[in-house]
Amino acid sequence: MTVDFENESREDLGLELYDIAEEVISFTLDYMNCPYEAQVSLLITDSEEIHRMNLEHRQIDRPTDVLSFPMVEFGTPGEFDFLEEDEQQDCFEPDSGELMLGDIVICAQRVLSQAEEYGHSAKREYAFLITHSMLHLLGYDHMTEEEACEMERLQKEILEELHILR
Repeated sequence: MTVDFENESREDLGLELYDIAEEVISFTLDYMNCPYEAQVSLLITDSEEIHRMNLEHRQIDRPTDVLSFPMVEFGTPGEFDFLEEDEQQDCFEPDSGELMLGDIVICAQRVLSQAEEYGHSAKREYAFLITHSMLHLLGYDHMTEEEACEMERLQKEILEELHILR
């Protein structure tokens, strides 16, 4: 597994950002039974930059806590069988053979403010945002009540298994 990590924020979260990200991403892939080695990009940024990205990519003119940019279009969330088809071979990094899942962008200031707002640690909020985004990269969404319930269940299970609690 490869985590391409960059922290361009000046905000000090007081966390081992790369180590936590690697643990959460790896565990999520295992928990979701991903049969491939995978590659994920993670950028930690500030409110201004995530605001710009949110406007550019989603036409929403405000900062957000996390953005997910999946590189694989899953027909069924978390189902990997279709990746063996020839036309899906561009989902794999040619040199490493890893499945290129996509990019995660997290706003450092929102990690701190939401941790305080929800009454838990910055580590829990950071891990939650990574887990949430990983599920998006694996094809999950929360556009309907049923989808939202499924994502919430998986997020809760993954974070509980990691012992990263509220």
